[in-house]
Amino acid sequence: MTEKRDRLQIIFDILKAVEDRRGKIKPTHLLYKSNLSHERLKKYIEELSEKSLIAEEATKHGKLFVLTDQGFKFLQDYKKMREFTESFGL
Repeated sequence: MTEKRDRLQIIFDILKAVEDRRGKIKPTHLLYKSNLSHERLKKYIEELSEKSLIAEEATKHGKLFVLTDQGFKFLQDYKKMREFTESFGL
């Protein structure tokens, strides 16, 4: 059985999904990649937008979520923190 993801892990997964798509992703693709319900994803998107980790971009084909510089920095710092804690077996 797998462990439940905590809030930070979910945020990391969302931002990582955007990063993996060259920093831009369609909402439907993000929904599938994040493995969240539509309502939960919507709440996380609102929070991440308020904190300037992602931005919404309108295109002629619809909207995209874009990773901001702050979002890239969060991913880098989170990865460092995870490596640090794993090095101690935590």
